[in-house]
Amino acid sequence: MTVITDAEFERAATLAPEVVRRYLSGKGWSAERDLSGAELWEWRPRDEPGPPYELLVPVRRRRDYAGRVADILETLAVVEARPAGDILREMRLPPVDWQFLRLVPPGPSGTAPLLDLVSALTGLKDLHTAAASSALGPRAVQPAQKPQPVKDHVASVRLDQTRVGSYVVAAHVPLPEGPYGRQDRRGQGSLFDETELTRQRSLAAQRSEPFARRVSRMLYAGVTCAHEAAELTLAQDSVPRVEHMSGAGLSANLCEALVRIAGEERRVFSLAFAWSAERPVEQPSPPVVINRRHVVALEAVAQNLRERLGREENAILHGVVTKLHWDVNPREATVYGSFLHDDSQRHRSVRVVLRAQDIDRATEAGRNGWEVAVSGDVEPRGTGMRMREVRDFVVRPE
Repeated sequence: MTVITDAEFERAATLAPEVVRRYLSGKGWSAERDLSGAELWEWRPRDEPGPPYELLVPVRRRRDYAGRVADILETLAVVEARPAGDILREMRLPPVDWQFLRLVPPGPSGTAPLLDLVSALTGLKDLHTAAASSALGPRAVQPAQKPQPVKDHVASVRLDQTRVGSYVVAAHVPLPEGPYGRQDRRGQGSLFDETELTRQRSLAAQRSEPFARRVSRMLYAGVTCAHEAAELTLAQDSVPRVEHMSGAGLSANLCEALVRIAGEERRVFSLAFAWSAERPVEQPSPPVVINRRHVVALEAVAQNLRERLGREENAILHGVVTKLHWDVNPREATVYGSFLHDDSQRHRSVRVVLRAQDIDRATEAGRNGWEVAVSGDVEPRGTGMRMREVRDFVVRPE
């Protein structure tokens, strides 16, 4: 049994009874019966036979309140195999939704190669970006330019201490605090509103549902759909039409984020989800496992979606003209640069279809190495990109 420190004992005394119950409910514990001034809570591990774990949870503060909460923390430390201080700190957090990214890297448990973590964390950020974009407006290919609510959501995601089990990255999304009525709780009962709620209940849920929860729900549904799309691709040995899943959060961007989490070594990983007890979710949300074969399939799914549905309007390209193509009509120029709306500022070569009035400008810019700024509509072109419908071609002489 883990013994808590004196400082932790003092902090335990400050926890309100409803905070303790909220934490237990979020971890799968359930209140079985009322006792005199307390509740008996139980938890049954899925993979462990035998009697359940039991906790006696005080419902009001009495003289021995701190000791009862300390007993709860010590039991939870054994059940969750982590320090009581970590559990106490988590109890004190405001309502949050959790995502647990479990990596399986080589080496001792609890460690991971630096490069694996860099790609995993970048992919996790991109995953939240894709889900937040879909929560605002589902699309099979999300535009590179992100609205401010998407940026604000990504900035709000917090990383917690790692968990036991290979290497587990714990992220949480804060939800607004405050009492939630019965109608709110019903509205949170499903992760896939499109198939399990009537239109009226869906609209009511959207009105009362905070954006952070919509993103969490879209993230789980999108990852689940991506897993299904990968399974279909592997079973059929070809990429099926999956854009109908975009309403549930599937997008080329989300698939690419999952591929990025796997890293260059394409390592197996899983994503698990836990929902704030303040806004309970009734539908089960088991972990989603992505293996090497899934990663290969998701690359194909993302490429297929971009090639068929990846046109983006009003993109702005900054770069230099590296080549002029006189063998096509209308004339084209290759511009090497980056898009203004691309947060990564990744440089790439883009074929730009020139208007008649742009030919001389492009020729002079290419001859002198001057920077150009071009705006137009971008679409996939093989493994590269092409810009059509050019609206502006501005040369910036040195």
